Amino acid sequence: MARILRTRTIAFCAVLIVLLYHFLPSENAPSLLPQADTVSRAGTQILAQYMNNANAIPHIVATKSSFLWNTVKFTYPPELTPKLPPPVSNRPRIQHDFGRESYSVTAVQERRREEVKRVFEKSWASYKKHAWMKDALKPLSGQYVDQFSGWAATLVDSLDTLWMMGMRRDFYEAVAAVATIDFGKSTSGSVNMFETCIRYLGGLIAAYDLSGHEALKAKAVEVGDLLYAGFNTENRMPVDFIAFEDAKAGGGLYVEDTVVSASPGTITLEFSRLSQITGDSKYYAAVSHVMDTFSENQNKTKLPGMWPMHVSMRRKDVVSGYQFTIGGNADSMYEYLPKAHALLGSASPSSAKYAIMSRTFMDTSMNNLFFRPMVPGNEDILISGNCDVIDYEGTPTPRLDPESEHLSCFIGGLFALGGRLFENEAYLQTGAKLARGCIYAYKSFPTGIMPERYNMMLCPDIKNCKWDEEQWVSERAKRKEWVEHLPKGFTTAKDPRYILRPEAIESVFVLWRITGRDEFREAAWDMFQAVANATDTPFANAAVSDVTVVGSQQQDYMESFWMAETLKYFYLVFADPELISLDEFVLNTEAHPFRLPKA
Repeated sequence: MARILRTRTIAFCAVLIVLLYHFLPSENAPSLLPQADTVSRAGTQILAQYMNNANAIPHIVATKSSFLWNTVKFTYPPELTPKLPPPVSNRPRIQHDFGRESYSVTAVQERRREEVKRVFEKSWASYKKHAWMKDALKPLSGQYVDQFSGWAATLVDSLDTLWMMGMRRDFYEAVAAVATIDFGKSTSGSVNMFETCIRYLGGLIAAYDLSGHEALKAKAVEVGDLLYAGFNTENRMPVDFIAFEDAKAGGGLYVEDTVVSASPGTITLEFSRLSQITGDSKYYAAVSHVMDTFSENQNKTKLPGMWPMHVSMRRKDVVSGYQFTIGGNADSMYEYLPKAHALLGSASPSSAKYAIMSRTFMDTSMNNLFFRPMVPGNEDILISGNCDVIDYEGTPTPRLDPESEHLSCFIGGLFALGGRLFENEAYLQTGAKLARGCIYAYKSFPTGIMPERYNMMLCPDIKNCKWDEEQWVSERAKRKEWVEHLPKGFTTAKDPRYILRPEAIESVFVLWRITGRDEFREAAWDMFQAVANATDTPFANAAVSDVTVVGSQQQDYMESFWMAETLKYFYLVFADPELISLDEFVLNTEAHPFRLPKA
């Protein structure tokens, strides 16, 4: 009996020491805010479980929201077919076969990986201390902002990054907090369908796919049912903003007349994966009908193969516009086409359209949007521009505008992914040149970071392009937006900010994983150092006002995608390539990995 009591006493003291270390304030472990007291209690229970078995999944039960979205009586219920396709049985290999070579410079890459993690840990600690359960931290003032309905966007968005970085204690504390979020209340009267889908639903699904924690699945279903209420419309097309209280009443919502095409086009992955993990086809069916509208009209637009920047879901008009881009307002709609094919395959008629839509838009954009810029070193790179189709004497005439933006930099990685998915070498090589174009833009500016929006000189001959200084001076002088210190080859920096965006490192990550070429990993390190230095604040990292000059003023702004995407992609470049293998996961537009189901 004495031996048993002594053993229990020693065990109790050991757990008590660990708990005190974890919950007493220190430099490396800031205490939680007062509003997080319930999370602290939950965290104590979690840690006790975790100490008993490091492989155990702590018992956390999701608190039901104050309004249950699955109880809404729809006036216009969406169709329940088509049914979810069966899992894909044979996918082509996506990742490079690294073998032993991935460990060739382990010490160097390990130091880099740890440095990325250090930057993340600093941002996460400041979020916990100053903005816990709020949407975003303000990195200069240490204040917070709720811009996405007040459901702790940064917290949800960062869940899978915490898991990937091995920060299990923080992860399970975050899960305990997420389990209490009330999706029946909102800080705004309307809910942004797009942002809620990619950040909240995407974040919850990915964290569930990685950890298997049922509380995350329960919350994902709540958010999925909330977004599903956005399809309660007369023509079963989704709204852009969900009128929160009207949606609860179920009387039917009004579809906006004009929206950016990315909004209705960026639901496919989240809804399809939610159907896969729940077994309920209703989510897949709803979004499949939306994509039917785009599919049926893909070759009827002014630029056949692509859709205009603005569309009308109320009129189901995805044809009429004349502006075409893979940049802002349209980007993620195109991104989701090859990725939907990866997730769903082409075995069923309802999913077969994604491969067709992918190849068609990729061919069209190669012929009409991508251009070789004229640069002093004559590098063979590509940049993605915009295309306006204007009627000229009764004939629709495409006109390439050599304006690009940071958002467009995702396209290099997507083309590389498409190259593997569709076994098309031209797509892969185009993707590599597009990624190198964004790397070039980063290197060109004195801060080592590319601007939000800019123009470059267009090569008249893509195969025989030679630098012409006089032409550059002349072209730059025509532009109202040019500044004296622009790098050669650039004619404007229309928006010189850097707002912590991930798209360039996203493509660099994908090209590294697909090709295994070390040039991309080295470019990633250069980019990380430049970004970390320019954006660092006492609290975390802030947007930069002007990347064309060193020492530019910072802005009190840090979107949740800084920790959800940008730092995650940097980390994954330097991590073991089997962590979030592209043969096992497909990432949504917020860098949330969804597990690819196997037959």
